[in-house]
Amino acid sequence: MRLLLLVLCSLVLPASVHADELNAGDTAWMLTATALVLFMTLPGLALFYGGLVRAKNVLSVLMQCFVSACAMTIVWIGWGYSLAFDTTGMAGGTTNLHSFVGGASKLFLSGVGVDSMSGTIPETVFITFQMTFAIITPALIVGAFAERMKFSAMLLFSVLWSTIVYAPICHMAWSGPGGFFWDLDVLDFAGGTVVHINAGIAALVAALMIGKREGYGEVPLPPHSLTITVIGASMLWVGWFGFNAGSAAAANGSAGMAMLVTQVATAMAALTWMVVEWIKHGKPSVLGIVTGAVGGLVAITPASGSVGPLGALAIGFASGLLCFWGATSLKQKLGYDDSLDAFGVHGIGGIVGALLTGVFAAESLGGQGLPMGSIGAQVGSQLISVVFTIVYCGGLSYIILKVVDVLVGLRVDPDEESQGLDLALHSEQGYNMES
Repeated sequence: MRLLLLVLCSLVLPASVHADELNAGDTAWMLTATALVLFMTLPGLALFYGGLVRAKNVLSVLMQCFVSACAMTIVWIGWGYSLAFDTTGMAGGTTNLHSFVGGASKLFLSGVGVDSMSGTIPETVFITFQMTFAIITPALIVGAFAERMKFSAMLLFSVLWSTIVYAPICHMAWSGPGGFFWDLDVLDFAGGTVVHINAGIAALVAALMIGKREGYGEVPLPPHSLTITVIGASMLWVGWFGFNAGSAAAANGSAGMAMLVTQVATAMAALTWMVVEWIKHGKPSVLGIVTGAVGGLVAITPASGSVGPLGALAIGFASGLLCFWGATSLKQKLGYDDSLDAFGVHGIGGIVGALLTGVFAAESLGGQGLPMGSIGAQVGSQLISVVFTIVYCGGLSYIILKVVDVLVGLRVDPDEESQGLDLALHSEQGYNMES
C-alpha cells in the first residue's frame, strides 16, 4: 500500500523540486565527484609530477602536492570560501568591489550548518567540492619550479597566492549575478580561467623569476620514472570526470554531457599530440601521449558544460596541437625552464579551451547555446576574461614571489640543488638503492 501511495504521489506532484530542497541523487553524485577531484591531486598529480623529476627530487614533489592539500584546506575554511563565494553586496548588472572579491560573512564557515543548502545539495558538500579545486590549482604551479624552490617558499607562496589571486578569480567567475565574469556572460563551466589559466600564468612567472635548473640545456634532465607518470596521468583522467561532470552540481543531463565531451576531447588531444610528435621526431612517446591527454583535459574544462561531441573533437585537436607547440617550440624559443610544462599544458590549454568555448558552444555547432547571442560576441567576452586573468594573475604572482623572496628566499643554494631536494630539504630518499 505504501508503495502504491508513493507511485500515485509521484504522478500527481510536480516532477521538479525546489532549489532549497535536498536531492539525494544530486548529493550522492557530488559526494562522489568531490572524492574524484581530491583523487586528482592525491595521488594523481603527485604521481604525474613525481615521475617527471629526477629520482633525487621525487619526494620533494610528492611533499609539495601533499602539503597543498593540507594547507589549502585550512585556507579555504578560514577565509578562502568567504572571499570566493560570499555574495554580500552583489547585484546583477552592477559593478563594484563585490564584483571582484567576496566579503567576510563566511569566515571560518560562519553560519554554515548541517541544514545549510546550496541548491539541491548541502552547502557543506559544495564547500568541500570547491575546496578540492582550491587544492589542485596551486599544486599545478609546482610543475614550473620543481627541483629548485625552497619548501618554505613554496608553502608561503601557495597560501598568499590562493588568497590574493585564486579566490578573487573564482569569485568573479562562479559567485553568481554581480560577479565580474558572470555579468559578462563568460562561459567557464569547470575552471578554464579559474584553475588552468590562473595556474599556468603563475607557473610561467615563477619559472622566469626563479631561473633555470642547474645544467638546463647543457645536460639531459630526464624523468626518472615514466611508469609513475603514466599511472598519475591515468588517475588524473579518471578524476577529471568529477572535475567537469561534478561542476553541474547535480546528477543530470548536463553532467552526462560534460562526462562525454571530457572523454572525447582527452582522447583526441592525446592522439593529436602523439601523431604530431611521431611526424616530427619519427617515434611516438609515452610521455607525449599522456601529456597530450592532460592538455585535452585542460582545454575541455571550461567548455564541458557548453559544447557537444563535435566541439569536443575540435577542442581536443586544437589543444593537442597547440599544447605540443607550447611545451616544445615556444619554450625552446623563449628559453625559460618550465620544468614540467605547467604553462605549456595548463596555460596554453586553458587559453585554447576558454576561447574555443565561445565558438563551439553555438547551437549551430552542436553546443548548448551562446549567452551573448553570436560567436563573435561570445569569443569577445571569453577574450576579456582570458586577458584579465593573465594580467591580474601575472602581476600579482610577480609581487607575491618578490615578497616571498625577501622573506624566506625562493631558491635553494647550488649545493642543495645538486644533492637533490629530497635529502637537502627533507633528509629522506624516495628510493633505498642499497636494499
